[in-house]
Amino acid sequence: MAEIRKAAVIGAGTMGAAIAAHFANAGTPVLLLDIVPGAAAGAIAKMQKTDPAPFMSSAAVKLVTPGNLAEDIGKLADCDWIVEAIVERLDLKQDLYRKIDAVRHPGAAVSSNTSTIPLAKLVDGMPEAFARDFLITHFFNPPRYMRLLELVTGPQTDPALAETIAHFADIALGKTVVRAKDSPGFIANRLGVYWLQCGVIEAIDAGITVEVADAIMGRPFGIPKTGVFGLIDLVGLDLMPHINASLAATLPATDAFHAANRDLPLIKTMIAEGYTGRKGKGGFYRKGEKGREAIDLATGAYRAVQKPELPEAKIRDLRALLSAPTPAARYAWRVLGQTLAYAATLVPDAAADITAIDAAMRLGYNWQWGPFELIDKLSVDWLAEKLAVDGFAVPPLLAAAKGKSFYRLADGRQDYLGTDGAYHPLIRPEGVLLLADIKRVAKPVLKNASAALWDIGDGVLCFEFTSKGNSLDPQSIALLGKTIELKPKALVIYNEGTLFSAGANLGLAIFAANIAGWSEIDKLVADGQQTYKALKYAPFPVVAAPFGMALGGGCEILLHSDAVQAHAELYTGLVECGVGLVPGWGGCSEMLARWAAAPGMPKGPMPAAVKVFEMISTATVSKSAANAKELLFLRPTDGITMNRDRLLADAKARALKLAEAYTPPAPPTYRLGGEAARLAMESAVEGFHKRGAATTYDMVVASELASVLSGGSADLIDEVSEQEILTLERAAFMRLIKNEGTLARIEHMLATGKPLRN
Repeated sequence: MAEIRKAAVIGAGTMGAAIAAHFANAGTPVLLLDIVPGAAAGAIAKMQKTDPAPFMSSAAVKLVTPGNLAEDIGKLADCDWIVEAIVERLDLKQDLYRKIDAVRHPGAAVSSNTSTIPLAKLVDGMPEAFARDFLITHFFNPPRYMRLLELVTGPQTDPALAETIAHFADIALGKTVVRAKDSPGFIANRLGVYWLQCGVIEAIDAGITVEVADAIMGRPFGIPKTGVFGLIDLVGLDLMPHINASLAATLPATDAFHAANRDLPLIKTMIAEGYTGRKGKGGFYRKGEKGREAIDLATGAYRAVQKPELPEAKIRDLRALLSAPTPAARYAWRVLGQTLAYAATLVPDAAADITAIDAAMRLGYNWQWGPFELIDKLSVDWLAEKLAVDGFAVPPLLAAAKGKSFYRLADGRQDYLGTDGAYHPLIRPEGVLLLADIKRVAKPVLKNASAALWDIGDGVLCFEFTSKGNSLDPQSIALLGKTIELKPKALVIYNEGTLFSAGANLGLAIFAANIAGWSEIDKLVADGQQTYKALKYAPFPVVAAPFGMALGGGCEILLHSDAVQAHAELYTGLVECGVGLVPGWGGCSEMLARWAAAPGMPKGPMPAAVKVFEMISTATVSKSAANAKELLFLRPTDGITMNRDRLLADAKARALKLAEAYTPPAPPTYRLGGEAARLAMESAVEGFHKRGAATTYDMVVASELASVLSGGSADLIDEVSEQEILTLERAAFMRLIKNEGTLARIEHMLATGKPLRN
């Protein structure tokens, strides 16, 4: 298989520049060109200030070389993959392709990021050799964070080249590559735009408010809480007419999209007046003088947002919800029913099978379940019957599936229903291991209400958090202790939730505090310290496989593991000071050891302590796994996996490698700065307080943290043990948890999800 050693992106607009940034995130040098001199350099500078950040690290920025087409097009000769991301005009794209073809090296892949123009039109009239090396790679915005990549090939595309691109996109860029047919809108946008259009039209016709529409069409069906109107605001109202016009011009006259593509004067007026969504003055929602406002779909006037009371949205049975005799439920049925029916018409027109449709909507629109997974929740026969009763056409694919489900579990294997009416095995790509697949066919080795332990083969066990937010509580700590006693060949700590761990269960802490259950809190701190220490010095290797948020106690799990195999999107840190506490399960001692041994760190007891104090007191959280390495939450030797689906397999492989000749680490000793260090750290916080950058209670918390990191009141403390620092942590934690200021912070965080500045 050919390698992608260097890439190029042409078009330094929002999308093109972000695609270039993501090549750099993968460690691939990339050339960013634009027709406007200076535009590429300006885009790179802008991206370094953008939030959410397109770059994962400062090192990635250095891998992007800016240039312009007039002077630098010859540099494309060194590139193995050239991505075109310019304006959606066929004539301009083909003119650019001819220029690229004149300088690219033989076999260099050329792809378009188009979302609307068919591949057949893009290569029409182009040389045969160019068509052989051409394909469509449709990234979703923002490219760093959206996992979907739609890949479209034509009859002339070299299969080996397409496989090279798919492999690189999977392994290096972390994408789930979905093969789409060369049809209008491909998969996700064709179905997603239809769903949004139906959502708007049905709300207008039924007199449903935007708040009700978003509440009923969001979380009850595993769809993000933005629902319909919130999502349109996010992507931009002004994009919708362009996408709709493209689909209307290219889809056959019999396609159901045309019935939903109605002229909507309200949206035309909104766009004309600058209400294009979040990037404009607002959209269906906006910020008013007295708070958030929503538009009245009938009058076009804005009013205060009204939180809808929708008892039907709490119905867990989706069939019962869609059958409820309320305006909101009828709206949900008409939108979802038509959307699911339309999805069934896209196989095999837009995709070869149902799995591609489901993957595209899960990853491109962040649906929890794809449309065919939703159909199975409703049942094929129920949906077909209800569509027919309400006068909607029943698609042939749905009719042919009568009496069946689109997915089934057979002989421990998940199958999907093909267009031939037969079931086919759902085969994971090589190197993909999902805990969900193991859980379908196996029973846990150990389990309680907060955690579970699974056998993932080859003597390796997998410890899974299962509580709300994967938070840590007495039960999860106890099960981790029992796991250590089993002494497996190796242990991986991993789960497939929406985050690795939110840290300690603050709800339990505040409950215990309110009844003065101080001994129970102290026991949890002591048990956690003992268990984490046992994990660190276990006679087998432990590999943590975090992703998303790994905060507080979740971060301390990483710090006590022998190795970490992290997903690239890792946001980890010791955030306890934000709720008026200090790390209680060894976070201080572990970070002190890492920064004291860091290359370039000045010698002596002060520099490392001050650095750790700065990070913990400000609740510093990494912005990526690469950034976590810079902050030493991860070691330089820890691994990073770009594709979330490959994380468990990579972590297991790392654990097995460590098990080949494993020796537990030796306990560290510390040299701390004593009273002088404590006073220096407290003085720094006092300076922030005088400038208004730290609150009065920040000073209280910081003083306790400084006491831990300095070792106490002696002038200089040598040969301090790990256990002595843990004892200081525990004492400081208990003093703070009894303080009204800390209790107020915890209660505020639980109520609002935001820190209290008291």
